[in-house]
Amino acid sequence: MTRELTVDDLVYAGIALAAGLVAAFLLRMLLRWLGRHAESTRWRGDDVIVDALRMIVPWAAVAGGAASAAAALPLTRTVQHTVNQVLTVLVIFAATVAVARVVAGLVRSVTQSRSGVAGSATIFMNITRILVLAIGFLVALQTLGISIAPLLTALGVGGLAVALALQDTLANLFAGIHILASKTVQPGDYIRLSSGEEGYVEDINWRQTTVRELSNNLVVIPNGQLAKTNMTNFMRPEQQLTILVQVGVSYDSDLEHVERVTTEVVAEVMKEITGAVPEHEPAVRFHTFGDSRIGFTVILGVGEFSDQYRIKHEFIKRLHRRYREEGIRIPSPTRTVALQQGTVVIPQQRGTELEPDDMTITRPL
Repeated sequence: MTRELTVDDLVYAGIALAAGLVAAFLLRMLLRWLGRHAESTRWRGDDVIVDALRMIVPWAAVAGGAASAAAALPLTRTVQHTVNQVLTVLVIFAATVAVARVVAGLVRSVTQSRSGVAGSATIFMNITRILVLAIGFLVALQTLGISIAPLLTALGVGGLAVALALQDTLANLFAGIHILASKTVQPGDYIRLSSGEEGYVEDINWRQTTVRELSNNLVVIPNGQLAKTNMTNFMRPEQQLTILVQVGVSYDSDLEHVERVTTEVVAEVMKEITGAVPEHEPAVRFHTFGDSRIGFTVILGVGEFSDQYRIKHEFIKRLHRRYREEGIRIPSPTRTVALQQGTVVIPQQRGTELEPDDMTITRPL
């Protein structure tokens, strides 16, 4: 010490330290009040910023009180310098963690603000968090008087060795970054791979992509494999899509009547079923003279890929009921079998229902 410690020094140091603690408590209460108001806003960024300030501001107040208390004590220059360095490193650490939270939270809010099934691209969150923490660590070392130039050189050489050892991991990392940057796949999209896996993209992290199937099972796909495979994205360039339903009616049907009834059913389904597209224009297209029926395609509009099953289910039920009411017949394939003594002759299919007279038995005279 530069001089002897007195009671006044202890009193001043205690007052400074207590003032720092009281200021930290009051600031934390104020930020908690601000946090409740931030939750009522639509923008999630203010929640992230207030949450980060709740960490750094109280610690800064405590560090300031401790620094004032140390200044009030008759400490030597070496001790005073050491105390100041420790407190500075503490503040830098708190600020680094707070900034990492802010950046990661803003990235999360941006990814969750998109339409579709919510998901977060944690690959960007993890990268930004690691970068901020690494910068804060280097600043803390520099504050302590440790030269970071040799450390950066060692990290460069060691990074090359690590890159050679972790080729697959780095390939998945850069594949995930490329997938997100190209915007071919985003969290919330419904995709189908050429290998058969399909579902909603839940998350794309530094190594793998998580896909949730309609059965609620999770499929984990390495990013490198996802970047190489053929893939269909059912939500790009737009989320709405059309589905085709194949129908057939008998040859004796009035096709104009069939088209009008089918169009009415399509319009009804589009307006009443959840997930359909009300502004979709009904479309019926005849295309085939089949063995037993005239085939045509009905085009339905759906708002999202998973809605097609419910819409198709309701459409088939209502179309079947309406056809029965209108007397429109949907024939099933039938065959007429002519039996002769010692032989069986099977003619081609006919588009008529099987009647008792359709079975002919002939005997030689």
